[in-house]
Amino acid sequence: MSPILEVHHLTVSYNGCHALEEISFAVQARERVAVVGPNGAGKTTLFKAIVGLIHPAAGRIETNRAEIGYVTQRSAVDWNFPVTVYDVVMMGRIGRIGWLRWQRPRDRRVVQRCLAQVGMLEYADRQIGELSGGQQQRVFIARALAQEATLLLMDEPFSGIDTPSQEAILELLDGLRSQGVTVLVSTHDLNLAVERFDRLALLNRRLIAYGPPRQVVTPHTLAAAYGGQALWRGEDYALVLGDIGCCGEQRVADSRASRLAAGL
Repeated sequence: MSPILEVHHLTVSYNGCHALEEISFAVQARERVAVVGPNGAGKTTLFKAIVGLIHPAAGRIETNRAEIGYVTQRSAVDWNFPVTVYDVVMMGRIGRIGWLRWQRPRDRRVVQRCLAQVGMLEYADRQIGELSGGQQQRVFIARALAQEATLLLMDEPFSGIDTPSQEAILELLDGLRSQGVTVLVSTHDLNLAVERFDRLALLNRRLIAYGPPRQVVTPHTLAAAYGGQALWRGEDYALVLGDIGCCGEQRVADSRASRLAAGL
C-alpha cells in the first residue's frame, strides 16, 4: 500500500535561515508517529507545511488524498473567544457544509457522536475557555473527527496537562487506530515517544533519524539532535539539559531526565 503521507526533500526558510532542510520520510496508514526535537528544531514548521499553512522553499509533500486534521498548540488559541464546545466541533464540519450554509441534521448528529466519543458531550454548551487543558485537547480531537480526518497532526498536545489527562488522550489515539486514523504528534517527551509510538522522527532542522523508537534513540542520534546538551549514561537514559534554537541560537530549558529502558 502507498504511504498516507510522503515528505520529499522538504526545505522551509525564514528570512534566509533554514527552519527545515532536506526532510524526507513516509508514514503508513494507521501508524502513530512521534516527532521529537529541541525547541526551534522545526516541529511546528513541519506540521504547518504538511497542512499547507507554510509554502516550502523546496521539496514536496504528498498526502495521498488524506483528509488532514490539525490540532495546534494550546498557546496559539484565544481561549477567551466566546464560542462553545459544540461550536468548536461543528467548525470541523465546515468543509462538508460549506461557508454561510445551515447545519444539517446529519452534521448535528456527527458532532454529538464525536463529542460522545471523546467523553465531552455533557460539556457541549460550555465556553471552550472554561475547560481544563486536557478537556480542551479532547474537544479539538472531536473537531478533527467531525472533519472526518484520516491524518491527524497534534502539536505538543501533552504540554501543560496532568498525567490522567495525558493518558486519556493517549487512549483516544489508541482507539483512532481502529478507525483508520493516522496520527503524528510532536512532543518533547522522549520517554513517551519511545514507549507509546510506532515510529519516532528525531528532528533538528534536519531529520536526524526515523524509524522504530528504540532504534532511533541512541547516544549518536541524541548528540546530533541536541548537541552538547544531551548526555548519555550507560545504555539506560538520556538527560537533556537545554534546547538549541533555529540557526544555532541556544535556549535554556529545565533539566529533565528521560528513561529509555524498561524497568528504570
